[in-house]
Amino acid sequence: MAASSSRQFKNICVLSGFHYGKYKEFIQADVDLGHDITERKLHLVYGGGDRGLSKLVLEAVFIIGNQVLGIIPQTLKPLRCMFDVPIGEELVVSSMQERITEMLNHADAFIFLLGDLATLEALITFSSWAHLNIHKKPIGLLNVNNFFDGLLTFINHAINNHFIPISAKNLFVCASTANELLDLLQTYKPELDPKTLALEWSTNDGNPSPSKKYKLDLTLQL
Repeated sequence: MAASSSRQFKNICVLSGFHYGKYKEFIQADVDLGHDITERKLHLVYGGGDRGLSKLVLEAVFIIGNQVLGIIPQTLKPLRCMFDVPIGEELVVSSMQERITEMLNHADAFIFLLGDLATLEALITFSSWAHLNIHKKPIGLLNVNNFFDGLLTFINHAINNHFIPISAKNLFVCASTANELLDLLQTYKPELDPKTLALEWSTNDGNPSPSKKYKLDLTLQL
């Protein structure tokens, strides 16, 4: 059951790589995440592929009937192997950077699973944008088998050497189980760096900033 909180998000973006990893605990954690997302009646935003750990979450959410949106660059579409047609709704974009921007536009919170370099790229981008006050959405790390400990150690190392502000510690919500992580995300309160708090990201040409919220229409096409 979802925790009682003032933050009630509806759309959760889950990101991971194309592989299942070395240990069975990775797979079980993702199956649990899919079940917890469905129990909380959340909509799923994901990277549009059908391989690896995110596939397990995708299948669990879609089978129950929750809404799903896959955001995938055109170049990566040939890597899909399991389904003739995409599961749920699909948004095809032109680049990896555009996919990250659209994920930000469509999701209320993010969960990073155990992944590859592209997963790490998205994680660093979302955390950098949060630090720069482009968005205030929670970033969750599903830290199964201490997978993200090395990253968190590096962040602390950079903080201790005065390259990253101490407020960066508050950018990440970390837990070893899916249910605990979702509870923490729902109670998350951003603590911004005073130096970036006043930054405004509206563009001079009238185009929306990357943090502009678009209406999410995930009506399934059956």
